[in-house]
Amino acid sequence: MNRIEIKNLNIIFPLRNKTIHAVKDVTFSIKAGQILGIVGESGAGKSTIGNAIIGLLEPPGELISGDITLDGVKINKNNIKSLRGSKIGMIFQDPMTSLNPLLTIGEQLIETTKRHREFTIKESREYAIQLLNRVGINKPINRMNEYPHQFSGGMRQRVVIALALCGNPSLIIADEPTTALDVSIQSQILKLLQSLCHKEKISILLITHNMGVISEICDSVAVMRYGEFLETGDTYNILVNPEKDYSKNLISSVPRIDKKLDRISVPGYKLQNFNSKIFSNISTNNDSNISSEILMLKNVVMQFHKSNFNKKNSTLAVNDVSFSIKKGEIMGLVGESGSGKTTIAKIITNIHIPTSGQIYLFGKNILKINNYEKKSIKKYIQMIFQDPYSSLNPRMKIKHIISEPIKFHNPRIKNNETEFIINELLARVELNNDCLERYPHEFSGGQRQRISIARALATNPKLLICDEPTSSLDVSIQAQILNLLKDLQNEFNLSILFISHDLPVIRQMCDRVGVMYQGKLIEIDKNDHIFNMPKQSYTKSLINQIPDTKHFYNSYKI
Repeated sequence: MNRIEIKNLNIIFPLRNKTIHAVKDVTFSIKAGQILGIVGESGAGKSTIGNAIIGLLEPPGELISGDITLDGVKINKNNIKSLRGSKIGMIFQDPMTSLNPLLTIGEQLIETTKRHREFTIKESREYAIQLLNRVGINKPINRMNEYPHQFSGGMRQRVVIALALCGNPSLIIADEPTTALDVSIQSQILKLLQSLCHKEKISILLITHNMGVISEICDSVAVMRYGEFLETGDTYNILVNPEKDYSKNLISSVPRIDKKLDRISVPGYKLQNFNSKIFSNISTNNDSNISSEILMLKNVVMQFHKSNFNKKNSTLAVNDVSFSIKKGEIMGLVGESGSGKTTIAKIITNIHIPTSGQIYLFGKNILKINNYEKKSIKKYIQMIFQDPYSSLNPRMKIKHIISEPIKFHNPRIKNNETEFIINELLARVELNNDCLERYPHEFSGGQRQRISIARALATNPKLLICDEPTSSLDVSIQAQILNLLKDLQNEFNLSILFISHDLPVIRQMCDRVGVMYQGKLIEIDKNDHIFNMPKQSYTKSLINQIPDTKHFYNSYKI
């Protein structure tokens, strides 16, 4: 029996100058206890379908035709409020935006349960404890009194799943539920969703751009582009024998875990060759004066104290970490959330001062040099962040965003020299000059990340720190950004510290890999050794929890 049926769904967004047809004649169904995955790039219309089902289309979005039927009942404007939460649950990408920071977890669960079920406060509390237990949260009675900020990212997502289950729904819409989670937490959440499907016959509509997630838990998959379903069918058949070129391109863009390639396949992309030297007109450090080891950490410790008055109550974020990065090398750092990866990046960039240890940049101990020397060194270290939108000033045009670091570190530079550098940098990141007069909000996520890369390169850095630079991007855009970083690394002879929880990305990008666990660097080795012959059991468990995509590597030539 079909749990939900959608026939000829059409959704438009009327704008001032044009009308966007966001969803075009989409038809599909999901049986009880099954998972349908919708995969495609940003802007394909995936989330719009989910929002239409649950009645959360934002103005000026309008459902102009089509039928949505749940358990034999046609959904319309009159009954959607009674169905939302009780028959249809929703899991969003960012759990912090779904949870009220001013209410305890228990208060939010009790409130939602009372809203959708005829329970007393006592019964609602008991049911909320049961839900927390069902989604795998230990000591649920104690945790009922805690606030969202006191939970980790994975635990917050479990709470959101519990909220979605409060009304005992027959359908759950999961919109990118694991995008921001590391591989071990992602595996736990996927297993939880799968068990809910099988044990309680809940149907799930899974919206994602992660082909590995689709491969891991979906019974069927629909490939979506420009508001249309290009092809639908059994997950294995779609992944192994796709009919449409677009589906083949999506699959070919997935970073492989079984072996390292020179470049990730991006159909239609041509490698560009540039003859001009961007920074020939301004003074830069002579590479011959820089030691072969760009960065060296020795026995670095970082301790965070919860109170200035009670030093015993502290968190050991980084525990005796030592490693080095050579000139022109890409070093990867992997590990779960909270393992200390980003803290190390902040220590290197001097945002945090370590409790103890030594840090050498270009042969100089940055903990013992004066402020003038620090300023001269900082221009050669740049950072690319996970969310490009929050790292770009929304009030500045792109030309000012890129020119600001150039002028700051080269105050005597002429305007025509600055313009030359900006134009060359835009060409390197494959953007046109017409974007110079635009603001960050006018660009897509992938384009904003390209702008962030151009800004990072504006000071002619020697060390680039990439902190989850592609985790929020579609698989095809991710492939383009990763290839771009490889090309730029070769052209500028960059050293890169690449921080990620995405092991396939680390596999394709890095020469060496370090594995972090609870603040310690437990293993560091060459790329092939880490992925083919890991020494530590924790490293083995991380690799084993990667969604299995080997079958379509072997069956479909990519």
